[in-house]
Amino acid sequence: MTDFDPTQYRPPADLLAGRVILVTGAGSGIGRALALALAAHGATVALSGRSQKKLERVYDEIQAAGHPQAAIVPLDLENALAPQYDALADALGAEFGRLDGLVHNAAILGTRAPIAHFDVPTWCRVLQVNLTAEFALTQVCLPLLEKSADASLVYTTSSVGKVGRAYWGAYAVSKFGVEGLAQVLAHEYEGNERLRINLVNPGAMRTDMRALAYPAEDATQLKSPAEILPTYLWLLGPAARGVSGKRFDCQS
Repeated sequence: MTDFDPTQYRPPADLLAGRVILVTGAGSGIGRALALALAAHGATVALSGRSQKKLERVYDEIQAAGHPQAAIVPLDLENALAPQYDALADALGAEFGRLDGLVHNAAILGTRAPIAHFDVPTWCRVLQVNLTAEFALTQVCLPLLEKSADASLVYTTSSVGKVGRAYWGAYAVSKFGVEGLAQVLAHEYEGNERLRINLVNPGAMRTDMRALAYPAEDATQLKSPAEILPTYLWLLGPAARGVSGKRFDCQS
């Protein structure tokens, strides 16, 4: 598999039939595009995010397309406390009994500013949503993932989580933390063929977050979220079984 390029993966129509996959930030951007693609390939998708209305719109799109019925499990990652995380995991456990996949996609940009002037409350908010909440959600979902015969845990990272760049502040630091979290967890589950943990860097795309970071950029030159999904689909399907502790770029 050393010569295989996941960006060129062409998934079969029934790739994810029978699988239950939780996606955070599913109401818009990458999360929405991924949720629709997962459902189109047969997965039962648990849609999570802060906005109930956005999640309902994605739910309706999946229903209208005749794909497996999705589930809505709202969670405000900025303000949720332990009972809310436990309630989400309990609801998924009661409905499905397991999870075959979890994609951590939700994130916020915060402010692009030098460290010397970075607003402390904004710093704390970004680290909470992008890193601490991902740890907490992973922790409560691990028992459900462990009940799957072939579970895939995917963390969404960024190029600034690999090499820090000026003015990316809390966002970059949060992604460095996500990479560390994924690496630690992959090492802890090393040798466990039933659960794999990997990182995905989507790259530059036409999303609201990208527009906030680069307001003067010509977005028409960027790929849409739907165009960068092959790597996610490969990692969440059976073809990537045994692949763990790796980092993949969605755009070669």
